[in-house]
Amino acid sequence: MTAPPVSVLFLCTGNSARSILAESILRHWGRGRFVACSAGSHPTGTVQPLALELLQRTGLPTDGLRSKPLTEFTGRGAPDIDLVITVCDAAAEACPVFPGRPITAHWSTPDPAAVNGDADARRHVFRHAYTELEQRIRLLVNLPLEGLDRLAQQQRIRALAHTEAS
Repeated sequence: MTAPPVSVLFLCTGNSARSILAESILRHWGRGRFVACSAGSHPTGTVQPLALELLQRTGLPTDGLRSKPLTEFTGRGAPDIDLVITVCDAAAEACPVFPGRPITAHWSTPDPAAVNGDADARRHVFRHAYTELEQRIRLLVNLPLEGLDRLAQQQRIRALAHTEAS
C-alpha cells in the first residue's frame, strides 16, 4: 500500500515569482509523492514573465500557474495541506494558522521580482532563486518522510533552509 501524496503549499507575499517557481519545481520532481500549490498573503494577481520564461526554458510545467490568494487554502472547503513552506521573510512573519496544523518550514529566498536592472541581470537573479529552490526541493523529495515521525519530518524539512545553491 502506498502513502497518499504529501500536499505542499509554498507561500510568499506576492505569489508571482519564488512560490510559483517552487510550485512548478515540486510538480516536476515530486510527481506521485507530492502535490504542489502556492499562494500569496498579498498576491499580485500576475505571474512574473521572467519566472514563466525560466520554467519554460528548463522544461518545467507552467500550466495552471497563477497568482492566488492565501484564502484559497485557509477558508471553508480549502484543501488539506500537509506542509507549508514560506519562501519570503514577510510571509513567514504573517503565516496564519492552517486547519489540520500542517508542518511548517521557512526557506528564505531572495525575491528576484524586487531586483531592478537590465533583462540579463534580472534573469540571473531569477536563475539563482530557481537553483536554490530546486536544490532544496530535490532534497525534500528524497527525504524518507514515511519513516519519520512528525517532529523528525519537521526538523529535516526545516534544515533544508540551510542548503545553499552552488
